[in-house]
Amino acid sequence: MYVCSCFGITEQQVREHADTGACTPRQIASACKAGTDCGGCVRRIQSLLGRGDCPRRELIDSGAPEPLVAEAGAVAPAALSGAA
Repeated sequence: MYVCSCFGITEQQVREHADTGACTPRQIASACKAGTDCGGCVRRIQSLLGRGDCPRRELIDSGAPEPLVAEAGAVAPAALSGAA
């Protein structure tokens, strides 16, 4: 069944991304763009992710600061300032 009609993302694809470490709707969006157009699927993505095992989520829930990790393909701000 489709979760995101805008990009044709299925429940199975969301679950596959979750199995490979995407613990939040934002991480799912980074992996496949689901939830980045109209946003109508974000609540469904949240429900599919549930509150299952996710090491990063457990750290965040315990009050630990979320680590700042550059996502694949992203340009670090330091690299931008050095280019000018």
